[in-house]
Amino acid sequence: MEMTQTQRLPVPQQVAWQALNDTALLQHCIPGCESIEPDGDNAYQLTMMAAVGPVKARFKGRMALQDIQAPDSYTIHFDGQGGAAGFGRGSARVTLEPDGEETVLTYTVNAQVGGKMAQIGSRLVDAAARKMADTFFTRFSEAVSGQSGGNDIDEQSTGDAAPGDDAEATGERKQKRSWTAWISKS
Repeated sequence: MEMTQTQRLPVPQQVAWQALNDTALLQHCIPGCESIEPDGDNAYQLTMMAAVGPVKARFKGRMALQDIQAPDSYTIHFDGQGGAAGFGRGSARVTLEPDGEETVLTYTVNAQVGGKMAQIGSRLVDAAARKMADTFFTRFSEAVSGQSGGNDIDEQSTGDAAPGDDAEATGERKQKRSWTAWISKS
């Protein structure tokens, strides 16, 4: 599967870069993401629930950032296993370009899927990937621009409260952690 898209983010490039490197923010924006934990320099272990057509599974995997050119670009390499549902692996090249007070984000993903996911057909896999990307960028744009209530992330509107988090049930808002550019620390 190959996918290339461009998104316009309503924030300056440095703010977009910091947000793209804030694992707490990303966890709230990635559909189905349950956890993102550090696993070495510029590497992370992820757990997420994903559905592609009739195939639903919890995927566990690793992503590593390489070719980091802060605050302009990096490459994400990922590999995930979903048990009997199959696997996914590949890379995504992400670039940021300033455009006035906004940022133009372009990404190109090259991925392979196997197992039951590959058996359901590439059109269904592609459609699920595009839907996931669209949902991510909607949530991400809202979070970085403060449209979900100032500097809060509205757990109820995203529908992805962290496991054990009762913010969704009570309608409370959870404070977003401050942005940190962890890449600049390495």
